[in-house]
Amino acid sequence: MNIDFLILDFIKEYIKNPAFDFLMPAITSLGNGGLIWIISAVVLIAIPKYRKGGIALASGLIIGLLLGNLTLKPLIARTRPFDLVESIELLITAPRDFSFPSGHTLSSFVGAFILTMTDKRFGYVAIPLAVLIAFSRLYLYVHFPSDILGGIVLAAIISIVIYFIFFKKKSLQ
Repeated sequence: MNIDFLILDFIKEYIKNPAFDFLMPAITSLGNGGLIWIISAVVLIAIPKYRKGGIALASGLIIGLLLGNLTLKPLIARTRPFDLVESIELLITAPRDFSFPSGHTLSSFVGAFILTMTDKRFGYVAIPLAVLIAFSRLYLYVHFPSDILGGIVLAAIISIVIYFIFFKKKSLQ
């Protein structure tokens, strides 16, 4: 936990500024409820060429929700950093669920990984967006770095499973 606070405090001390105070809540809101990734899945499903990728993305997001938000968060029940440091003034409404893993990060990296599998050109936008959303959670002091890392690792595992189910099915037969 010490390294978690070292990183959060570094961000607070050296990166925090009025421009980011304005931008980070907007960036983090893109990940609220995984909405941007859900919209991406719906758009892909509507385009015949990318339908399989859209179904893969929707499947990955559902698995992430079930494993991350509905299973691991209540099971691990990790307190959020702002609950442990009294002097923190949040720039967003305080999340009410537990901290580990970061749901914003999990859905964002599932989205970025599966969109990249669908068409690598999608990754040019999706991966930087996922990184920004994950960083915003640190900047806003609502997640520990290890929550972010946990979300990325879980997203990678889910995406690998999705890859073998949707994109490499022929090689398994």
